[in-house]
Amino acid sequence: MTISTNETALAASAVATRAIHAGQEPDPTTGAVVTPIYMTSTFKQDGVGSLRHGYDYSRSINPTRNSFDAQLASVEGAKYALSFSSGLAAIDVLLRATLRPGDAILLGNDVYGGTYRLLAKVFVPWGIGLDVVDVTDPAAVSAALAAKPHGHYRYIWVETPSNPMLGITDIAATAAIAHEHGTQVVVDNTFASPILQHPLADGADAVVYSTTKYIGGHSDVVGGAVLLNDDETREQVAFLQNAAGAVPSPFDSWLDIRGLKTLDLRVRQHSRNALKVAQWLETLPADLVERVWYPGLESHPGHGIAARQMHGGFGGMVSVQIAAGFEAAKRFAGATQVFTLAESLGGVESLIEHPGAMTHASVAGTTLEVPANLIRLSVGLEDADDLIADLDQAFKAI
Repeated sequence: MTISTNETALAASAVATRAIHAGQEPDPTTGAVVTPIYMTSTFKQDGVGSLRHGYDYSRSINPTRNSFDAQLASVEGAKYALSFSSGLAAIDVLLRATLRPGDAILLGNDVYGGTYRLLAKVFVPWGIGLDVVDVTDPAAVSAALAAKPHGHYRYIWVETPSNPMLGITDIAATAAIAHEHGTQVVVDNTFASPILQHPLADGADAVVYSTTKYIGGHSDVVGGAVLLNDDETREQVAFLQNAAGAVPSPFDSWLDIRGLKTLDLRVRQHSRNALKVAQWLETLPADLVERVWYPGLESHPGHGIAARQMHGGFGGMVSVQIAAGFEAAKRFAGATQVFTLAESLGGVESLIEHPGAMTHASVAGTTLEVPANLIRLSVGLEDADDLIADLDQAFKAI
């Protein structure tokens, strides 16, 4: 897609400005300032082999999707963005486009359960090797890479902050180690969003998102994206994107466009609310709370790295281990009134879930199994004092 002169000029602008204007040229026919939803499956051709502005079929190309891709790439500071029908579709296409049987992945030991399920249950039977390492520990990463021949691992897979334990990985240090061993780094940046963290600028080779989460931001769209600077990888991913067809609808793309425009404001408020909730949770007695996990707390082992690597906040996700154990954690999750018991995250409303029984059930019995007493909070945009009051009454209910 050709980037307009206006978008080129936007490259030096702040993220909030790019989010509103990149890829958002007023409609040339009507002057509409909001990108139209091109709800069409096909496009009239001006002659056999003569496409009007390159458009032929919406699986391959659609103006609304193009607009979102340009907008997201600008916000990320990436050369390319390719959007998909879900975060897992984005991950699947990136990996299938670039891996072959016999290749291997070094996986962080705390990742989204759906990612682990895809790798362990789909890619491993296809012939992809999979090993697990604590990616927050550079020495452990270095040792794992050194134990194999140069280039054995095609990718190190990183989530930072990780899901659900909110581990923090030093992206620049990990990328430097990986590249010495002929390995590339993929960062799932969903929890941080492109407002707080730019992995490509820190040395990562690819970034993936579930745009369902903070980028969409309103719990009304499912989507994903791959962001890249490498031309060859972009061509591989784009080919399979079209060949396999897991693309977002024009309306889904439009919802992501709308969400991305307010991402800067929302993520910073999510972060302020989450910090306030986490600080309150840390004041509770040990018979209620065993541990609070939030990178904005000085007690978090990755706080120093997060403070340097994340910009303007620490995100809206907080995890807490309930001292009384599994049954108490389940009762707590079911007792909130403002927090909604539901999977997903990153929407304007606050959500609560039990990862071991919900989003991370697929890692039960593996080295990635999460603590049975863990509760994950997606802290929304409600008044922080109301959220704290809700958690307080839930503790009293257990």
